[in-house]
Amino acid sequence: MTNITIIGAGVWGTALNSLASKNGDQVCLWSRRSQTKLADAIKSSSIILSAVSMSGVNAVAQQLKCLSVSSDVILVTATKGLDLQTTRTPSQIWQAEFPNNPVVVLSGPNLSKEIKQELPAATVVASTDVKATEILQQVFSSPNFRVYTNRDPLGVELGGTLKNVMAIASGTCDGLQLGTNAKAALLTRGLTEMIRIGKDWGAKVETFYGLSGLGDLLATCSSRLSRNYQVGYQLAVGQKLADILANLEGTAEGVNTTKVVMERAKLKRISVPITYQVHRLLQGEITPQAAVEALMLRDTKPE
Repeated sequence: MTNITIIGAGVWGTALNSLASKNGDQVCLWSRRSQTKLADAIKSSSIILSAVSMSGVNAVAQQLKCLSVSSDVILVTATKGLDLQTTRTPSQIWQAEFPNNPVVVLSGPNLSKEIKQELPAATVVASTDVKATEILQQVFSSPNFRVYTNRDPLGVELGGTLKNVMAIASGTCDGLQLGTNAKAALLTRGLTEMIRIGKDWGAKVETFYGLSGLGDLLATCSSRLSRNYQVGYQLAVGQKLADILANLEGTAEGVNTTKVVMERAKLKRISVPITYQVHRLLQGEITPQAAVEALMLRDTKPE
């Protein structure tokens, strides 16, 4: 039996708790509101999984660092976002604080509510430590949840992170009732943009055609269960961003991710036309209709 601590009791953390409990492992779900101290929650754990929002990653990593976590403990990040100050991914933050621990990224087309309903799904666990991914594969695999391993943690992580920007664009597309042709074009060019960013970052191109890239893109851009999709959709029907975010169940990480990607794209001179229009939309600089027109009226070029 494996002892696992999951940090973060939001919709994603509770879904992962349900998955990990199915195989008979001992799972402790911990959050800031827990009566148990974090030191006690991780005392006998060989796996610590962080499912907190991006804004909480640094704080949680610092808390754990003060508790002298053993180098044998596998650290897992299930957060999809980028740090606003440093542009680092969650796994990069964890690895910097725990250089001697195996760090694993868990990401895929995993809408939390569907997983809690025990509908079929698949995910990816990625790390340069192959043994750690194989352990995680066994921990989370079940008849309703298929787990694949991968050796490109950066690509897996960026796929799950960058698609949130495209989900905002996709929700806007549907909110404006632009049709299937427009949606297909958006997702195709959106994947191209994700690959362009990821390749510059150092990720493998082929990773973006897998579950954590294309798979997550299709799920998040096609479902009203996606918080990022809801942001775009509600903006398109006239809601204000502040009101949308205040009423969401959880965090729409794509809002902050868009800011980080735009800063990096400017610095590295990467062409990100969709991200640019999403950024302008979120900043209130442009209407949803004008954002679409700006994309359609760009200079013609080869595919």
